[in-house]
Amino acid sequence: MQYLTLSYRGLLRNRRRSLANLLAIALGFAAIALFAGYTHNIYRGLSNHAIYGELLGHLTLSKRGMNREGKLHPERYLLTSEEVMRITALTKADPHVTLITPRLALSGIISNGRASTIFVAEGLDPAAAKQLQAGLMTWDVDDGGTKHTMLGTQALDATKPDTITLAQGLGELLRLKPGTRASLLSNTLSGQANAVDVVMGGLFNSGNADTDDLYAFMPLELARSLYDAPGRADRLTILLDDMRQTEPTRKHLLKALKKAGFDVEIRTWNELSAFYTQVRGMFNMIFGFIFSIVLTVVIMGIANSMSMTVVERTREIGTLRAIGLRRSGVVRLFVGEAALLTLLGCITGFLLTLAVKYAIDAANISYVPPNQSGPVPLLVDLDVMSMVLTALAMAGVGALAAWLPARRAARQPIIDSLGHV
Repeated sequence: MQYLTLSYRGLLRNRRRSLANLLAIALGFAAIALFAGYTHNIYRGLSNHAIYGELLGHLTLSKRGMNREGKLHPERYLLTSEEVMRITALTKADPHVTLITPRLALSGIISNGRASTIFVAEGLDPAAAKQLQAGLMTWDVDDGGTKHTMLGTQALDATKPDTITLAQGLGELLRLKPGTRASLLSNTLSGQANAVDVVMGGLFNSGNADTDDLYAFMPLELARSLYDAPGRADRLTILLDDMRQTEPTRKHLLKALKKAGFDVEIRTWNELSAFYTQVRGMFNMIFGFIFSIVLTVVIMGIANSMSMTVVERTREIGTLRAIGLRRSGVVRLFVGEAALLTLLGCITGFLLTLAVKYAIDAANISYVPPNQSGPVPLLVDLDVMSMVLTALAMAGVGALAAWLPARRAARQPIIDSLGHV
């Protein structure tokens, strides 16, 4: 307590210098905290979009080799109806699994009778798809009476087995509106051509400008019929009750399925979402760069301030040493001043972070990120862990910046310190 009081009095000796350093620390802390909160919000949005919006779920199960050889020899790597039932029963026994649903991907040509283009479709159970996408908030856009939604499976209905949904770009390319008919052409499992007539149920925004003219969703049984693969699936999508259980559940399921004789592989949502991995890596690099710059500014500011303070108070140091204060006591005194200054700066920075965060959230700012087809809101989270680590890092480097000049001054002979001018 005595050192704290003396440190506080020491900061008050040169209020302007202390205030300037405090503001530098506060602004640096706020800059790091706001960027960390922004990236945290980005990561959370990307993870939710990958799991629920892209229908990846938390885990994806397939036969081993499906991802490498499945396109060339699909008949060898598709799951049979019996395998789907047995794996589903084993997987549902895990307490963290809330949903497991089969899926079948296929591609082909879609035609409106006048023009044709390629499509990439996902066949999945309509009820399971709605449950899977329940974690993602719907975003609707009214465009000339046509309703577009980011949730591409909302128009799928088990009672309407011939209804599909198209990405907005694909629907506009063929001028297909809800209720109009189209034809799908694709290869069957044996390599023969197969075609079906379908009804367009709705449009959705895929969220990716490069693929918005390709994607389609259809009921699983329609995909199986077009592919001539009754009861089969290329993978199973697994949804969990907690994202933190993703890796433990994968290990548990792999062990249980291997024991049951299944040679399968299970990949997590972040392994499947290359976009999430790339964006996270980019933002981590940017955050590290900003953090190093701000930390350097704080170090230089505190080091300069404490060096000037030590020089100005050299005679005081000599007096304290003369009345019995140890060298370590002198060092602790100045380190305490730097630590207190850093603490006050971080507290001020935290308050500034709160003010800016709520101002940004209230402003309803939105922007269109690269490779996206629609605007997203600019929001900032409170990343408490990052703020705590930032405060500790600043306190550590601040104390180190004060320790060096204080140690040098404390090692001076007392007579030289008292005679300093």
